[in-house]
Amino acid sequence: MSRRAADRLKVVLNHLDRSNSASVRSSFTSSQAVSYHPQTLRYTFDTGFLSPEQRIFYEENGFLLIKNLVSEEDIDRFRAEFEHVCKGDVKIPGMVVMRDVAIAKSEFVRDQKAVSKLQDFQDDAELFRYCSLPQILKYVECFTGPNIMAMHTMLINKPPDAGKKTSRHPMHQDLHYFPFRPVDHIVCAWTAMEKVNRQNGCLVVLPGSHKGTLQEHDYPEWEGGVNKMYHGVRNYDPNHPRMHVEMEKGDTLFFHPLLIHGSGMNQTQGFRKAISCHYASADCYYIDVTGTSQENISKEVNEIATRRYGTDISVSFADTWALRGRLVHGERTSL
Repeated sequence: MSRRAADRLKVVLNHLDRSNSASVRSSFTSSQAVSYHPQTLRYTFDTGFLSPEQRIFYEENGFLLIKNLVSEEDIDRFRAEFEHVCKGDVKIPGMVVMRDVAIAKSEFVRDQKAVSKLQDFQDDAELFRYCSLPQILKYVECFTGPNIMAMHTMLINKPPDAGKKTSRHPMHQDLHYFPFRPVDHIVCAWTAMEKVNRQNGCLVVLPGSHKGTLQEHDYPEWEGGVNKMYHGVRNYDPNHPRMHVEMEKGDTLFFHPLLIHGSGMNQTQGFRKAISCHYASADCYYIDVTGTSQENISKEVNEIATRRYGTDISVSFADTWALRGRLVHGERTSL
């Protein structure tokens, strides 16, 4: 790499303030040339869509923030559909409606605990439009390749904290929940549905932690409890530099499944909404997690599936994902 290119790369990476109080507020969209060797970049494909700066930033940090990617009109439609689900106007088989264990006040329906998350909305045509948005898929292809599966869908509605801190999401790695590989061909798109900041519980990321391995996860021993399925990394370096990713409505964060991340309490009086999808290359394959650190989540998922579908039906961990996956681009080659 030439001295000029090295200096430019240093400027790019120095945009990432590694102090504990830093916030990410912008992304890299420059098309300036940088001398680098594409074959040495592990985490992205050279599709010609990402700039060299963007590829290098993701390589080093495990995430990439793109400003104003999803239109206000689309987000307002997703919000309206979420309200319909909460009110019971829309009922989608297979969609999981999760409620906060400590928040008794619902946003749209009286006398019900607050809906904190919609999970597995792949059969809701309106919400699933998010997963197929062309502007999202253009970026996703840079991480997964051309054959793209939408594997895991969520609309997160972080409620105001009731004083028990249950609105926190422990630091975790998304790969803990996924029995498919290779890890580098999986990516999450996470879009803010309104302004997201430290006050209402923005994402917190540990830059560069995607270069590590999958850590052991379990429920954290928190006073006040923790919501169902909110596992956290048991041991991670608390001194690792962290960043608070503050976002505007329509901003989208793409991040690697090994990136350690979480979110803090919502200390405002309103609900904080975001919509997300985990994508994987259709060329990925399922693995057996028996005897691994993922065995605990596998058993928990299987127990839930047994309660839902009956004890006479055997549903494996991989089966639960195969049922949810939907092709959104290219060919369904494996998953």
